[in-house]
Amino acid sequence: MINRTISPRFKQVEDITFIKAEQLTFNNGLTAYVINGGDQELIRIELFFKNVNWDFQKPLLAFAVNTMLNDGTTEFTAFQLAESVDYYGAFLQTDYSYDHSSITLYTLNKHLEVTLKVLKTIITDSIFPQVELATFIRNQKQKLRVNLEKNDVIGRRVFSNALFGNTIYGYPTSYEDYDALNREDLLKYFKTAYQPGNCTLIASGKVNGETKTILNDVFGQNWQADCPFLENKFLVSKTVGKEHYTEKEDALQSALRIGTVVVNRNHPDFPGLQVLNTILGGYFGSRLMTNLREDKGYTYGIGSAIVSLENAGYFFIASEVGANVCADAIKEIKKEIDLLRTVAVSEEELSLVRNYMLGSLLGDLENIFSHADKFKNIFFFGLGYEYYERFIQTIKKISSSQLLSLAKQYLNFEEMDKVIVGKK
Repeated sequence: MINRTISPRFKQVEDITFIKAEQLTFNNGLTAYVINGGDQELIRIELFFKNVNWDFQKPLLAFAVNTMLNDGTTEFTAFQLAESVDYYGAFLQTDYSYDHSSITLYTLNKHLEVTLKVLKTIITDSIFPQVELATFIRNQKQKLRVNLEKNDVIGRRVFSNALFGNTIYGYPTSYEDYDALNREDLLKYFKTAYQPGNCTLIASGKVNGETKTILNDVFGQNWQADCPFLENKFLVSKTVGKEHYTEKEDALQSALRIGTVVVNRNHPDFPGLQVLNTILGGYFGSRLMTNLREDKGYTYGIGSAIVSLENAGYFFIASEVGANVCADAIKEIKKEIDLLRTVAVSEEELSLVRNYMLGSLLGDLENIFSHADKFKNIFFFGLGYEYYERFIQTIKKISSSQLLSLAKQYLNFEEMDKVIVGKK
């Protein structure tokens, strides 16, 4: 009989292998990367465009253009574009983030050529019809109206603006910003940002020589542009650590967001900070979860994370707690941060976190698309695969004293911005 009161022994992950990307340059100078693998005749094509020409007086151009890419070209309506993709069992989606906008195609290899032509049409010939723009504005304003009733959304907006001000990372979008959108500005931004010189193509899946030829034939020909643009570059300074309180008289829960500017993935301390963050609030067995959820019952969930952006990195803790225990919850959060700065992590806890992080990294590489995602994490920061070698070695070898030093340097509760939305 198995004694289920005794935890099974675990063994540390020893080796993690990455399928590495191959770089290609197409005829028009477009840079492409190929991650080849998998047994299925399936391929994912991702086109990434840097968000450029940031102007806080016209803050929504990159987002609006990316969201409306599928809304029509000179030859096809939005319905016809969607139908032409669906007919071949393919899937097309757009995604927007602070640093990049992207459009992604999933398709069977046998339908690659015909579906790529649809994708090419979208990124070179979108026209942003006025009727679709009006619908976009109306829907987004309604979505904003609903979101501004949610404490966690308000907290996230206040926190981002406190850290990053009126940059693309921190600007709080208003109804007036949507009303100010016009088709001429969208077309101008589209022509500027969606050009080969501002694009990176990443193909993952079953990618052979024929596939590479098709990609070059479609995206390496008849796509030229030389519109000048300015990359979004910002200097971000650490804030002094203020409290930002938005009162909601009838709130049953208060949204908390606490954090500060730290380093991004380019900095040598970043891997160690990820270990430190995991201990504090980066997994279900973390100190914050154990204290505020399991022991105190203040919240259903609480977590922390370190986010790496191209121009900055930041650390944050987020939760929603009962309004009547908000002040006590903040005290407990401060206590856990102070403990990391004053008491060395035990070898038992550190060993558990090591195995969790290595297991998570290994689990993240379940298919070829996952390998492509890991490549993106390093490529957009100008890093190579040696980053993961350093990351793995940091997880395996970082000491309690090193973690204590990192906590003292980066996690000072008094210097963190504290956002409370609800009642405190």
